[in-house]
Amino acid sequence: MAMTTAEQIPRERSSADRPRRGGPRGRSRRTRGPGFSRSLYLFALPALVLYVIFFAVPTAQAVQYALTDWDGFSATYDNVGLDNFKTIATGDDLFRNATSNSLKFLLVVVVFQTLFALVLAILLARNSRGSVLLRALYFFPTILSSVSVAFVWKFVYDPNFGLINQTLDAVGLEGLQSAFLGDSAQAIYWAAATQVWFHAGQMMVIFIAGLQQIPRELYEAAEVDGASRWAQFRHVTWPMIAPATAIVMAYTTIQSFKAFDLIIGLGGNPPKPALDILSTRIYGSFANSEFGYAAAESVVFMIIIAVLTWLQRRVVRKVQAEG
Repeated sequence: MAMTTAEQIPRERSSADRPRRGGPRGRSRRTRGPGFSRSLYLFALPALVLYVIFFAVPTAQAVQYALTDWDGFSATYDNVGLDNFKTIATGDDLFRNATSNSLKFLLVVVVFQTLFALVLAILLARNSRGSVLLRALYFFPTILSSVSVAFVWKFVYDPNFGLINQTLDAVGLEGLQSAFLGDSAQAIYWAAATQVWFHAGQMMVIFIAGLQQIPRELYEAAEVDGASRWAQFRHVTWPMIAPATAIVMAYTTIQSFKAFDLIIGLGGNPPKPALDILSTRIYGSFANSEFGYAAAESVVFMIIIAVLTWLQRRVVRKVQAEG
């Protein structure tokens, strides 16, 4: 009897240790099945459809029309090959002027808007009542329309009765008065200053989000090591907010090249050559029924934005690695 009982105990345990068909192992096989994995792609399908319809197809059509002389209305057109691109590269002074103005505008906006937004974010990173109020105040211009901002600043820049010149005259600084938008050498820089005021608060929010993700322990360790405020910013803050900086610079670049409505509001339609940028130049070509040539300008415009954004990302990664 003892031997029979001892032999039954291991046998019962071994049967109890066997995995059941309905256990976790069975659920794991169903979770990894092909039907479950394929269904995940359905969530990306709506975005993919919108991307194809509103971006991929129009981009392909722009490249197609860039090789033609289509006027936008005729049923037929001639293929001109790369003639439009050759004209842009060698014989279009207006496009070169617009490119120069766009790069000046971009340089001022990227540098000063990024710096201004970063300084505001550092000063207002804490979630105190005063900081939240000031964040809302600096963010407020972003919700305004570009046209309304342009008309307000057009009044501020007016050389005769504008706010800046009137204020300078009232305090006895007439020598600092300027024609602002009326000065061909300075007009694009004053337009860039308006863009900085317009969107610095929006970029500030991105920097604040990046700053609030930095662990406090890193600053405490730096203080224990005797690091100064500048050393903490250079070796802790700046490397940690490099991803946020890349986002800000890329978004600012795209905003700068798309400042069409702001430039039209400040400089009229069409704007004078001192305020003409790539987006307004392309619009002028479309308005003149040069759809094929305007499509070629748009393709060059897209390539310029892509190259500059790529270069910015490379610079930010290099600075982050060195920091």
